[in-house]
Amino acid sequence: MQVFYTVHSGDTLFQIATRWELPVDSLIAANNLLPPYTIYIGDQLSIPPGVTTIRVKEGDTLFKLSQYFGIPQSIIIEENNLQPPYIIQAGDLLNVPPGVPYYTVQPGDTLYQIAKRFNVIVGGYINPEPIRIVNQLQTNVIYPGMQLKIPYTPPFVSGIIAYTSNRGDGYDIWLFYPSSGKKVRLTNHLADSFSVPYWSGDLRKIAFVGRNNILYVVDLDDGNVAKIDQFETGLGVFLDWSPNSQKLTYTENGEIVLYDIILHQAQRIREPAATDVQWFPNGDELLFQAPDSAGFSQLYRINTNRLEKRLITRNTEGRLNNVRLSPDGAYALYTTPGASISIIHTIEIATGNTVEVSGGPLAKNYFPEWSPNSLQLAYSATAFEDRGYYSFIRSSGRIGENDRTWAISDCFATPVTWSPDGRKIAYLSGCNDQGTASEMWVVDIKHPAPIRLLEDLKITSLQWSPLRKSIETWKTYINNTYKVKFTYPASWIKVSDERFEGLNGFFQISAIASDSSINEVCHNEAFHQLMPYGSQPKINQAKIQNQNACFIYPSSDQRQEMKGQSALIVTYPQPIKINEETYQYFILWADKGHLLKIASTLTFI
Repeated sequence: MQVFYTVHSGDTLFQIATRWELPVDSLIAANNLLPPYTIYIGDQLSIPPGVTTIRVKEGDTLFKLSQYFGIPQSIIIEENNLQPPYIIQAGDLLNVPPGVPYYTVQPGDTLYQIAKRFNVIVGGYINPEPIRIVNQLQTNVIYPGMQLKIPYTPPFVSGIIAYTSNRGDGYDIWLFYPSSGKKVRLTNHLADSFSVPYWSGDLRKIAFVGRNNILYVVDLDDGNVAKIDQFETGLGVFLDWSPNSQKLTYTENGEIVLYDIILHQAQRIREPAATDVQWFPNGDELLFQAPDSAGFSQLYRINTNRLEKRLITRNTEGRLNNVRLSPDGAYALYTTPGASISIIHTIEIATGNTVEVSGGPLAKNYFPEWSPNSLQLAYSATAFEDRGYYSFIRSSGRIGENDRTWAISDCFATPVTWSPDGRKIAYLSGCNDQGTASEMWVVDIKHPAPIRLLEDLKITSLQWSPLRKSIETWKTYINNTYKVKFTYPASWIKVSDERFEGLNGFFQISAIASDSSINEVCHNEAFHQLMPYGSQPKINQAKIQNQNACFIYPSSDQRQEMKGQSALIVTYPQPIKINEETYQYFILWADKGHLLKIASTLTFI
């Protein structure tokens, strides 16, 4: 339930927020206050969770503390189970809650007005019904002086949160639906305290390392659970799904593993001490951390086919931990050097430019995660160690700008996760000095009033489902001049009779007149003096419609303005004539992400 503080003489929003170390914006949002944010003596304010533990100083008394915090002595006495004569000693830790767990009805109040003021929203709309139900009211009629409990209500958001919880009979992976509050147990005693759920991009599967350090994949369509691998220890294993949701990558025994969950085949790349391996959006390259020849921790990128490895960082200091690639593949983040001091850095992949994120007051910043649009990162920052377990829920821009606190957890550190729309951050709290969370919260960075989503016995991790990758619809392209037919993404727009473009790719066609062999033609195209495919393109021989053909793929140093251009050259079944010129070969240029699929539909007419 929400907790309420009564405004006293001399109070300001800033002073009230400072007493419990709250962001002022959070206090404003929790009460839906409007500019100029004026408050009056006797107003009741809903107080978001803050830092409620203090360490008693020499000369403190219950009376002095109650005067400073503006709450009755009885609240402090009851919260700390103090006994007469209520003596407190310097160095004692006291819990000082910001008020009482009820709102006192004022003249003129209605349930609807109270619901609107304190964010009681159901399905995206203000709804007083949860207040009526929790207070067991027979009607919506209320009277001045009534004491009403005001519940938190689930926000109206998309997506599903997968989390790990122990409800007394073993750890499992659960699903929580924020909009309805529904909980579903996904596994049967297969998880462990260290288990972290990882969603596939198509939202059809969840992978995690569970009991006995086994890697499991749960199919959400039919509930089947597959055992994929087993580790020496499951703690700290990081998993990442390929962009097409077909492969999992992770590190094991000095190797990068690419496991195809459909073919049940594994490709292994030898990289001693590699960690944090993950896919670039193109599906052809991986990012990972590994030591260089001098033993310094570095970030690398590697092509999964040609195994071309490139150094990204020039680190000469501590280890790079918690490496995470931004969804658009343009930036990476990491923490360094370790647990006692953990500073977040971001690096621009293309240039190597590195920025330090300011972070929390103690330089203990944990669990950084990118927003879906790659423009922000969220993390938890440990604070107030002398007053118990607390951490700030913070976000920053990708070059360290706008670094700020949105909410407070009473855990030393908490994993965080972004909603699919990138507007909300979910996190854990309710540690109660035990170190393990029992509550899940969410804060909307556009309206930062923290909302409690659920309470459970123990919650150790959480991950919000990502935006479902849209399925492209395709249409047929026919060109009677070049005698070809194939399909292409329907969203692409015609630029000319021979070229179509879209936000995610392109194709263009032409023909080649040459008496040379297919091998020579392919070589001449791939190694053109202007290097359209980079300095080391790859040529793959193939058969298309039973005709000799080749695919040309660019090397990693292809110029960015080429937009990933690749090519397919095919021998015509019969040479064609265009404007009296005879052509022996057909050529299709396309971005490498679409070339194979377009080529698979190619026919000659």
